[in-house]
Amino acid sequence: MPDPIPNVLKGDLCAGCGGCAAVAPDGAQMVMSPQGYLRPRLSRTLNSHERDTLGRICPGVGQVCAPDGRKNDPIWGPYLTAQTGYTADKKLRHGAASGGALSGFLTALIETGEVDAVIHVTADPANPLANVTMISTTPSQIAQAAGSRYAPSSPLDVFGGLRGDRRRFAFVGKPCDVSALHAWRKLDPEIAHMVPVLISFFCAGVPSLHGGRQIIDRLEVKASDLTRFQHRAGGWPGCATATLKDHSQRSMSYAESWGDILSKTVQHRCKICADGSGVFADVVFADAWQADAKGYPSFDDRPGQSLVLCRTAKGQAMVDTAQSSGHLSLAPYSLDTLAAVQPGQTRRRRVLLARLAALKLAGRPIPRYRGMGLFSVARRASPLEMLRNFAGMLRRCLRRKPQGERTC
Repeated sequence: MPDPIPNVLKGDLCAGCGGCAAVAPDGAQMVMSPQGYLRPRLSRTLNSHERDTLGRICPGVGQVCAPDGRKNDPIWGPYLTAQTGYTADKKLRHGAASGGALSGFLTALIETGEVDAVIHVTADPANPLANVTMISTTPSQIAQAAGSRYAPSSPLDVFGGLRGDRRRFAFVGKPCDVSALHAWRKLDPEIAHMVPVLISFFCAGVPSLHGGRQIIDRLEVKASDLTRFQHRAGGWPGCATATLKDHSQRSMSYAESWGDILSKTVQHRCKICADGSGVFADVVFADAWQADAKGYPSFDDRPGQSLVLCRTAKGQAMVDTAQSSGHLSLAPYSLDTLAAVQPGQTRRRRVLLARLAALKLAGRPIPRYRGMGLFSVARRASPLEMLRNFAGMLRRCLRRKPQGERTC
């Protein structure tokens, strides 16, 4: 099989998940590109087994989803139950993103012995704007890493060093990360045994690392003075907060940091993503925003509320255990109200076919999506909306040169 990496990079389809470094740890390394995204750098030619594995798991190549008899929402994908709530730990609820339900759930998995450790992302000690992959084995480590991280991450890269490790891990990652690991588990029994539970969250896209730098520039903070950076700190939704060496802090609202800065730097692959809601995970967490008078999400500060989507029976059983053990407080939730308070997710799904058609017409490679319900959800878009997105993507294609230089 041909090496899929050059074509994925040429088409700017890389999600930056780290799968390349996991499958070929001595042949691929994730590095920060000049554009501020994590991309693989090859140090040797991949062998046929590595090429075949990456061709089957890489989110830039494609994704295949099977409902398997579950309820299958046109926008949110297959699931069993939907709930909202929060962690029972009041301090964690205030300090984590949304209601802290994800952190509370991970704590429950550790304390009940369901897993031995959790693979997840945290701030890079050497660069507070960036991310690193970490393995947590205690509730205190989970709490220290709580909170959203709107910067590039490659959490699959850690698997290159875990072969032979007898521990059972819960994996927390972006939908694309979970997609790759879900596919890899089907190919590799060792990986399947190693990672019994997959956890994701709603994702609006991966911003460039330069986006974080724009935030601290606007806050008039020098990178050399920065000791800690939180994309959302203190409440719900929380503020982007920079902590300086003198212990002073400077902040800006979530609406400004994400809406005005970070969202404008999201990588190309995320703009043609068919899965912003983690359809391959066992359990998915998200912000259960409140709606304003017009039905749109309100970012007024209030006690955090998390959406909890159980997509598999295994995930449902684990959430039930976390609730019965007192780690989570949850109540039923109707997905009928979710589209209004997650307009970005809804809009991207509706118009995705138009964007993909424009790329195809321009001769650019696109991911192969199967079972993702794109035709069904496209019927919810107006002809004008589809035309605008088709024309906009085609215009960007004609202006942007293929990114072949990223194959270094």
